[in-house]
Amino acid sequence: MRSTDMADELFGPDNAAAGAAGVRLASIRQGGVVVTRVEVSRDDLARPRGRYVTLETPSVSLLDERDNAVIELAAAELAALLPAAGPVLVLGIGNRRVTADALGPRTVQHILVTMGAGHGLPIRGIRPVAAMAPGVSQAAGISLQALAAALVQAVRPAALICVDSLCSSEPERLGRTLQFSDTGLAPANPDNPRHLDAAALGLPVIAAGIPTLMEAEEGKDLIVTPRALDSVIAHGAALLGTAINRALQPRLTVNQLCWLASQA
Repeated sequence: MRSTDMADELFGPDNAAAGAAGVRLASIRQGGVVVTRVEVSRDDLARPRGRYVTLETPSVSLLDERDNAVIELAAAELAALLPAAGPVLVLGIGNRRVTADALGPRTVQHILVTMGAGHGLPIRGIRPVAAMAPGVSQAAGISLQALAAALVQAVRPAALICVDSLCSSEPERLGRTLQFSDTGLAPANPDNPRHLDAAALGLPVIAAGIPTLMEAEEGKDLIVTPRALDSVIAHGAALLGTAINRALQPRLTVNQLCWLASQA
């Protein structure tokens, strides 16, 4: 099987790991979206112990921050993985200069930041939120783990949300599936340096992403990407950013959140 970051691909009914002890999987359809929840309760399986939620949609290149039904559903699933209160730091992981890897940095551009000078809103109950795209760690000479730890120390959030491009083993799911998990960033490739979790950082780490990459052949470095990749990244970033905003600021409507984020 090709490498995948998607828990439902590993543990779904069509895969070898289906029915593994310590895994619970359930799917429901809500409107035009299939929601699959996977709970892994053992440490010796292909994915870290924790909860995973995928939302399979029409191509995200056809969706954006105006698709309220998908946003509300995604926000509800994300909110269930987050602490109920406290500041949140959103990190956009990836290289904004490489389109297939730009989902994280592009998503951060849509986050409603409410911390720091000039970001106070005259509305009761607004959650403190900071956001940053730290860029490519190799270029800075500092590991992603060290950068994240420094930011956590500075912001002292109750939780960290990491947004990153994901890898799928199924070409038809590229650009069509959102995944949230409370396991942190744990790429399927063990050599990938993008590993961030609660054990390393000392706080809940929530991962969010959309699959934009797939190995061309099993075990090969060659990759394939979805058609209309530019549109998938642009629309997917808007969709994810708005869903994160809605999960963090439930007192505000999607329209209010989009307007406020656009003024930043």
